[in-house]
Amino acid sequence: MDQALDIERCDLESRINNTTHHTDQNGLDRLIVRRGLPFTITLHLRSGSQFQAGVSTFRLIVEIGPLPKEQSGTKSTFSLTDSASKTAWSASTTSPPGNVVSLSVSSPPDVPIGLYSLTLDQGQKVKLGEFVLLFNPWCAKDAVYMEEERDRQEYVLSQAGLIYKGTTKRIKASPWTFGQFEPGMLDICLKLLDENPKYSSDADADCSGRRNPVYVTRVISAMINSNDDKGVLVGNWSGDYDDGVRPSHWTDSVAILHQWADNCCQRVRYGQCWVFAAVACTVSRALGIPCRVVTNFGSAHDTNSNLLIEFLYDEDGNDISDDSVWNFHVWVDNWMARPDLDAGYDGWQASDPTPQEKSEGVFCCGPVPLKAIKEGELNLKYDAPFVFAEVNADVVEYVKLTNGRMVKMGGSSIDVGHFISTKAVGSDERHDITHLYKHPEGSLQEREVYERAKHHNELQQKGEEPGLKVKIKVSPDMDIGADFDVFAVVTNNTKADKTCRVMFYARIVSYDGKPGANCGFIEDLTMEVPTGKEKRLPLRLEYVDYGDTITSDRLIQLVLIVIESSPREFHKAKRTIVLENPDIAIKLLGEPRVNQKLSAQISLQNPLPEPLQNCFFSVMGAGLTDGKILIQNVGTVGPKQEAKYTVEFTPTSIRSRTLTVDFDSDKLSNIKGYLNIEIKE
Repeated sequence: MDQALDIERCDLESRINNTTHHTDQNGLDRLIVRRGLPFTITLHLRSGSQFQAGVSTFRLIVEIGPLPKEQSGTKSTFSLTDSASKTAWSASTTSPPGNVVSLSVSSPPDVPIGLYSLTLDQGQKVKLGEFVLLFNPWCAKDAVYMEEERDRQEYVLSQAGLIYKGTTKRIKASPWTFGQFEPGMLDICLKLLDENPKYSSDADADCSGRRNPVYVTRVISAMINSNDDKGVLVGNWSGDYDDGVRPSHWTDSVAILHQWADNCCQRVRYGQCWVFAAVACTVSRALGIPCRVVTNFGSAHDTNSNLLIEFLYDEDGNDISDDSVWNFHVWVDNWMARPDLDAGYDGWQASDPTPQEKSEGVFCCGPVPLKAIKEGELNLKYDAPFVFAEVNADVVEYVKLTNGRMVKMGGSSIDVGHFISTKAVGSDERHDITHLYKHPEGSLQEREVYERAKHHNELQQKGEEPGLKVKIKVSPDMDIGADFDVFAVVTNNTKADKTCRVMFYARIVSYDGKPGANCGFIEDLTMEVPTGKEKRLPLRLEYVDYGDTITSDRLIQLVLIVIESSPREFHKAKRTIVLENPDIAIKLLGEPRVNQKLSAQISLQNPLPEPLQNCFFSVMGAGLTDGKILIQNVGTVGPKQEAKYTVEFTPTSIRSRTLTVDFDSDKLSNIKGYLNIEIKE
């Protein structure tokens, strides 16, 4: 009878394994590996116990979940073989006889990801330890494989990024710390999977499903919001955030996920689209799914699934419609193969964790192949019609007259889906990926896709193109705190003089299109426009009118309605402007070196004609601030005066890091800045 090995200890070799498996940023004190790639463990036997190849026999058991089963792939039992298997768990050794046994353990590239136990069975079972298994973008057989190393560095390993906001006319980058390798993050991301309702109803089936990045991505999309589960974030677009955190205040995912996990999975107040997307990106990257944050400018929310945004106004220009077009909307793209679909749909898949509409009874969206969206293949999983409408819906506008009659005021097939943006690989440049979501606006291909997607416009415009052209022009410098002019421009291209009734107003608006208070108005002005001439009407916007009501998005919507007296025709122009923030200046005071204290001087000039109260700087950086947010109260800052803060921190690794800064006060908030820092030895 074979003598059992008397194991003194098992070394999971986490230092060398984690480095080989590109998980060393999680730390080196526990084993974290990626599927499809061998890892090494070492058995140290007690004195008198020896291992002999071909003589010593034992089996290894790997298990995941509370009720692991062989048939569901959540448990596997295997013996030593001469070489690694590519389709099943296996182990091999080349160790000579002795009391130290080095084992090479291999996992298939399609097994579930998560926390595993590793047990040695030689009649009596000995638990060797636990390890975390992740998706593997470096393995060609894994469904999340990416060919280019620079892409893997950006979409899997980078802990900082940029999120784009604003309008099509003024796109602004905002820094965000994903922090997927910060202390505790991986365990929180695994906990998020365990808190999803599918795990509660059938834990083994859920754990088995985690072999598939499509399944995991849908779980992430559902769990980032908390609409119908124990998810992370509460959405709030009301403007009232007294019982939580204003969405624009967040600058990193780490604080959000820690708050959720440390408070027994109590949902975190509050988030909006970019916060939902950024946290989803953190979780995806932590689990090994390549992910990028994507912003769509002019993003449609189609409430009745007809691929048409129908705007309805009364005669005073008030919006009384249900559909909306957001100035911008943010979601994520995840990279994966789609073996559940026909060939050709692998690659980037859109997924939207912001709770808007239900998918299969749950507030989640995607993943859906970008190619399916671009080609109008709306029968492919998941949620293709909703995402298609976000980037390619047509817009029609109606005026409802007091007598109940509906008059077509305008419409467009090119208002939705512009400058679809994500951070470029390896740089801070904006990468425009609109071409991946849609064909060029107005092109024959785009219209063919429109028809293929049954993108019907049931309210087609009748009659000739109007001869009166209206548009809005703005001043070049529109800084927060300043007074400036915007202009209504009416051009008469007809052969007759025109008498028009003009209404031109400005109102505060949030990024999701929700209107706020008026801050400028010209009502019922009669304008005579001679044939072939242009008339320009200025509207003065003053800080005294917009300062108290403008949101942290700093958006003002301008609406121009021109009504011809004869024949009675309506013309409308709309434009959203974003007021410029002051810049945050960040200056290093010394040379950045690992494990040495470093100071940075941070300053911001108050652009407002009044003091700022309760001024705070919040500073955060993965690998720089020890996973903490450094907060400094700088008190009151007078008009045109500077808020200053000198922060100290200690870099902990040799690599490029990003220091992000947020400024907040009673009248000026959501001001962000960042500095890339190259840490040397």
